[in-house]
Amino acid sequence: MQITLLKSKLHRVTTTHSELDYEGSCAIDSHLLDVAGIREYEQIQIYNVNNGERFTTYAICAERHSGIISVNGAAAHKAQPGDLLIIATYATMDAQEADNFKPVLVYFDKDNKITNTRNSIPVQMQQHTA
Repeated sequence: MQITLLKSKLHRVTTTHSELDYEGSCAIDSHLLDVAGIREYEQIQIYNVNNGERFTTYAICAERHSGIISVNGAAAHKAQPGDLLIIATYATMDAQEADNFKPVLVYFDKDNKITNTRNSIPVQMQQHTA
């Protein structure tokens, strides 16, 4: 049996450009692609924290260490400069591979500088209200 797991995530990067007339895709600072293990032309899922839009496109390289996150082509209608995005990739593997697999999770500040990386998400706890 094959299952699909989260492979990598750029968590809460800030959209720097929205280019309707550029060839479709999402240009991402090539350093950020390397850290997350995302290949150029790899399919990505984008989740817009600001407006709830969710869409699929592919990654292309932007200038290394530029902080660029540019949503291009028709997808430019789904994200504007300043919007927070979660960019995710997924991988299909068998159960044995999945038992030992850990995703690459990359977290950012408001200037698209990496603040930390992890390979797990903390367990969500119940909120207690007074």
